[in-house]
Amino acid sequence: MKIGTKILILFLTLNVLSCKGTAQETETKKPTPEFDFSTVDKYRETKIKGQIINDYDSIFSPSQRNELSDIIHDYNMETTRQIVVVTIDSISPYSDIKKYATDLSNYWGVGDAKINNGLTIVVCNPCRQIGIATGTGTEQILTDDICKKVIDQTIIPEFKKGNFYDGIKNGVAELIEQWE
Repeated sequence: MKIGTKILILFLTLNVLSCKGTAQETETKKPTPEFDFSTVDKYRETKIKGQIINDYDSIFSPSQRNELSDIIHDYNMETTRQIVVVTIDSISPYSDIKKYATDLSNYWGVGDAKINNGLTIVVCNPCRQIGIATGTGTEQILTDDICKKVIDQTIIPEFKKGNFYDGIKNGVAELIEQWE
């Protein structure tokens, strides 16, 4: 072998060995929540109990909670997709209810972690806001546009009439239909 070829091979070998894999250097950073939900008993208790309907703002009657819980539970059993409904009286310290819903959903681990098939609906009646957070597997089907359409065309009209239960029930039914 000629000396020039040896130098070239040596140079390339050293160059390849000195390169670090970018995949090894790059760490994926988990988004950090604005609030530590584990510091509030009701959120910690709910995570342990795995409740489907979390009516902290008490906008549903017990029979409405049971009926909605049965609908969602049956759907979960048929499909393994998990839906959680949360009503609250404040999203503080958050200003974006969708971010609140996403962080709460991640804290509770809504949906199957492997396929990320959870959906969390958060309603803040005093704030007059509603947000839907979807897992990464869910958002491939239930896009932000679909969720916004369900909120604007199904849930909000019922809320304006004071029918919070009907709004959520009809919204859940439409989301399930779209998810199929």
